[in-house]
Amino acid sequence: MTRPFWPGTGDEAMALSKKTIDFLMENRLRDSKAWFDEHRQIYRETVLEPLQQLVGRLGPTMLEIDPQLTVDPGVGKTISRIRRDTRFSKDKSLYRENMWIIFKRGPMYGTEVPGLYLDFGPDGFEYGSGFYDASPRYMEALRRLVLENGEEFQQAQKALESQQRFRVTGDCYKRPRYPDKPESQRNWLERRKICVNAESVDFDLLFSDSFADFLAEEFRRFAPIYKFLLAAAHLR
Repeated sequence: MTRPFWPGTGDEAMALSKKTIDFLMENRLRDSKAWFDEHRQIYRETVLEPLQQLVGRLGPTMLEIDPQLTVDPGVGKTISRIRRDTRFSKDKSLYRENMWIIFKRGPMYGTEVPGLYLDFGPDGFEYGSGFYDASPRYMEALRRLVLENGEEFQQAQKALESQQRFRVTGDCYKRPRYPDKPESQRNWLERRKICVNAESVDFDLLFSDSFADFLAEEFRRFAPIYKFLLAAAHLR
């Protein structure tokens, strides 16, 4: 399989750094298009290019997990925009202080299928698999798979139980709907939304040259969970 290189992803590859976080924080604080335009080169050097190179290094692993994942290291493809979409938000701030990359099938901002993602900012980083906003129809399909206790769910649960770093998250119903089911199933069944992720404040790791290798290994661990979430998307 050919590695999807981006210029500069060789030995001179740039890592995320404290300068990345510093820029994101100041840009968010300034919240000025004029200021951002004046400092666009710093954005490219400290934020965009390191993220492009990170996507390039992760691409082969992502394609091993799912050959249909988008691995194009472009803004709006796998890399988030730094400018916020304020059309439907009460918060009219222009810029975000966090950034993310996501590998998923189809459009980056589509909600039909799950993705594998990294999100980071001044408060740390998280990574995992899931939906930004899973639909009720999707959640019903996922519950059917959990209740069937088929191979895909069993493999996902096995991957979850084999480690201590990531966990199932998402808003739960106020009143239990499946009180008689095993706890391992209720962990999935009682949720209105779904994501499986890990959180960290280890900035030394985030800023290290080995971070891409760490993420690649972690996403391999996530693979059975991603495939289970994807299987539920196909049932809707």
